[in-house]
Amino acid sequence: MEEAMLHIKTLDEGLEIFKALGSDVRIQIIKTLLSNNGLNMNELASALNISNSALTGHIKKLEECGLVTVTNESSGHGNHKTCMCHLDKIFIEMNTKEDLKNIFEIDIKVGHYSDYQVYPTCGLASPEALIGEVDDPRYFAHPDRLKSDILWFTRGYVEYIIPNLLPPKQKIDQITISAELGSEAPGSNDVWPSDIHFYINNKCIGYWTSPGDFGSVKGIFTPKWWPSNWNQFGLLKLIMINNNGTFIDGLQVSDVSLRDFDLDYRSPIKFKLSVPDDAKHVGGLTIYGKNFGNYNQDINVRINYSPADEE
Repeated sequence: MEEAMLHIKTLDEGLEIFKALGSDVRIQIIKTLLSNNGLNMNELASALNISNSALTGHIKKLEECGLVTVTNESSGHGNHKTCMCHLDKIFIEMNTKEDLKNIFEIDIKVGHYSDYQVYPTCGLASPEALIGEVDDPRYFAHPDRLKSDILWFTRGYVEYIIPNLLPPKQKIDQITISAELGSEAPGSNDVWPSDIHFYINNKCIGYWTSPGDFGSVKGIFTPKWWPSNWNQFGLLKLIMINNNGTFIDGLQVSDVSLRDFDLDYRSPIKFKLSVPDDAKHVGGLTIYGKNFGNYNQDINVRINYSPADEE
């Protein structure tokens, strides 16, 4: 099963999840779903030796907080509800209300890149339709690209300007970027590694190897018109850079830190995602916005800051 992460930004935000996990039965439900790659309600009730009526309440609680997804599937014996748990990681930030006072947060639409160089296979789409023709990089310059909620290419890059709207006389202590990402294979291929590199102001801060271009299961937010044999969803990745280094999903990937940039409230900030020609795995990049994939978000950026005269 593909790895997937749930990002909890504050303890208050995670309260319902913590409550849901405070039950031995619900913990067993999650463990059983993970080990069986999903089960229908009857199978799950039988495996846990509990009634369907008791199971329904537990599943509802887990579904409401995003730990479990439930889909209706038809078979020769009628409709069955199939339960899945796609998560294998929960990332919790121990922020308090006081911590959140000095945070600037903004969402950047997938199509709002400021620079690009891409090579086929490639394309863009809004929530309603493809934008132009697939595999024609010229459409990355089309005005309608601003409506894009998904884009993909085999090699090259897209670069975004992060608006720096910090109050005067503030320095940047940490930049956190989260986005749903995946590889780009012709059609889709769950085993299609790609080394996706991340840059701040043209300096590489680290890379992540995407394991594949996932299309075996329909994306939760992917539109119905999207071809079923194309990629459906990616993985939520959390890229964080501070004075200690660069981290992806909480694990340090490089020693490049904010000390290498000296950023404050006046600094331009550019964020580039690239699959370079000389990467070990040139397997493309797909970026999913809030109307595609499994996560209802665009490219989310948070900047922690503090007064420039404080150490």
